[in-house]
Amino acid sequence: MAKKNTAEIGFEKQIWEAADVLRGNMDASEYKHVILGLIFLKYISDKFEERHEELVKEGDGFEEDKDEYTSENIFFVPEDARWGIIAENAHKEENGIKIDEAMRAIEKENHSLKGILPKTFSRPELNKQALGEVIDLFTNIQMSDHGDKKDILGRTYEYCLSKFAENEGKKAGEFYTPASVVKTLVEILKPFNGRVYDPCCGSGGMFVQSKNFIENHQGNIKNISIYGQDSNPTTWKMAKMNLAIRGIEADLGPHHGDTFLNDLHKTLKADFILANPPFNLKKWGQEKLQDDVRWKYGIPPKGNANYAWIQHMIHHLAPNGKLGIVLANGSLSSTTSGEGKIRENIIKDDLIEGIVALPTQLFYTTGIPVCLWIINRNKKQKGKTLFIDAREMGTMVSRKLRELSDEDIELIGQSFEDFENDSLEEEKGFSAITTAEEIVKHDYILTPGRYVGFKDPEDDGIPFEKKMAELTKELDELFKKSNELEKDIRKSLGEIGFEF
Repeated sequence: MAKKNTAEIGFEKQIWEAADVLRGNMDASEYKHVILGLIFLKYISDKFEERHEELVKEGDGFEEDKDEYTSENIFFVPEDARWGIIAENAHKEENGIKIDEAMRAIEKENHSLKGILPKTFSRPELNKQALGEVIDLFTNIQMSDHGDKKDILGRTYEYCLSKFAENEGKKAGEFYTPASVVKTLVEILKPFNGRVYDPCCGSGGMFVQSKNFIENHQGNIKNISIYGQDSNPTTWKMAKMNLAIRGIEADLGPHHGDTFLNDLHKTLKADFILANPPFNLKKWGQEKLQDDVRWKYGIPPKGNANYAWIQHMIHHLAPNGKLGIVLANGSLSSTTSGEGKIRENIIKDDLIEGIVALPTQLFYTTGIPVCLWIINRNKKQKGKTLFIDAREMGTMVSRKLRELSDEDIELIGQSFEDFENDSLEEEKGFSAITTAEEIVKHDYILTPGRYVGFKDPEDDGIPFEKKMAELTKELDELFKKSNELEKDIRKSLGEIGFEF
C-alpha cells in the first residue's frame, strides 16, 4: 500500500499521465470509464472519511449512522467499499473484483447512484498490475476543500474528460464541450439564481462552469436549481458522476431520454438555458412531432434539428428567461426547408439579444466555425441586437485546437453587459448594435460579419505622399532587378543554343 501524503502534485496533468499507463490496448471510450470511475470512488470515499472522523471526534457513536451522512449531502460508503479496502488490495489479483464489489455496495446504499457507477474493473483485459499502480496513485490524493487544494478531484475529473475528448475526436461531442466555449456562455448569461437547464447536457460541463462562475463572484450555489437531460445512457451516467463529484444537486431525470421524443421536464420554465446540441443533427424524429406545441415559429425540417433545438429551448424559457446555444454557422443564414421563415418569425418576436461568431478549431469534434445565439424573452434593448465577430480571437494550444483566453471571454461578456446597459461603444470589425429594420434589409440573415464591417487599417503615422514615394522607388528598383534577371536568363539560354 502506498504511503499517504497530502501534497499538491500538480494533479490534473500528472494524474492523467500516470493513469494512462493503465490504458494498454483499451479504446479511449472504454478506458475513460475506468479512470473516471476511480476518481469518483476516491472522491466519495474521501468525503465520507472526513465526515466519519468528525463523528468519531464527537464521541456519540453515530459514525456508522447513514442519516448522519445523507443529511449533509454526503454519500454513505459501506465498510467493505471504503478506499482503505481498495488500497489494501491494490496489488492483489482480485483488485478489480474488489472495486466492482465496492461500486455495487455503494449503489445499494445510495439510491441516486443506482445503475450509475461503472463495474468493469474485473474484466480480464484490464491489466491488474497497472490497475494497482493507479490505485496507489489515487491513494496519495487526499480530498480537501480548503486553500489551494480545493476541488482537486473535481478539477481532475474535468481535465480527464477533456483529454478523453481530445483522444476520441469526433466521438467526443456527445459528452464534452470545450471549457472556454462554456465559460463564454456563462459569462454572457450570468446564471446567478433561478432554474438552470441544459436539454442535451453531456457530462454536465455547463452546470460545472455555472457553479464556478457563481463561486467566483461570491454568489451562492444554493440559489440555483439545475435541470438537465441527455439521450445517451453512458453520457447521462457520466454527468451524474461529474455533478456528484462537484457537490452539485441536479435533476437529470430518472433515466436518460431523447429530449425531442421524451421531454423529461415538460412543465419546466427555466430562467437560464445553456446548451451545445449536436451540430446539424439529421434524424431527430420530426415525423413523429408534426403538431408539437414547441414549434411556435414553424415546423423544423426533418433533415436538421438546429431550429428544433432553438424552439425547444424558447418553449422552456420563463417570462424573463435567457438562453445561450452553440450552433453551426449555417443556422445564421440557412433558408432551406423553412428554416429561413422560422428565423424570421423569431426575429419578428424580438427574442434575439445577440449573436457571436466564434473562431474555428475550438472543438475536438469538428473544425467548422460555430456561433452563439443569445435569446432573451425580456430584452432591455427592445428592437436591437448585438453582433460580435470573435473569429480572430483565441490562441492555438495545439496543432488542431484553439482556446479562447480569459481576456477574450471577459471582453465578450462585458460587451453584452454594456449593451444591456446602453453603454457599449461599438468597435468596427468586432461589435455592432443593429436594429430590427437593418436585419430585415439583410433578409433576416444573422451573420455578424454583415453588420460589424471590417476593421480600419492601422495608421502607422507616415504621410500618404511619403509612403507613395517610398513604394514607387521600391517598385522601380524591383523593375530594374527584373530586367537584369531577364537579360541573364536570355544570355544563359543563348549559350546552350536557345536564343529568342
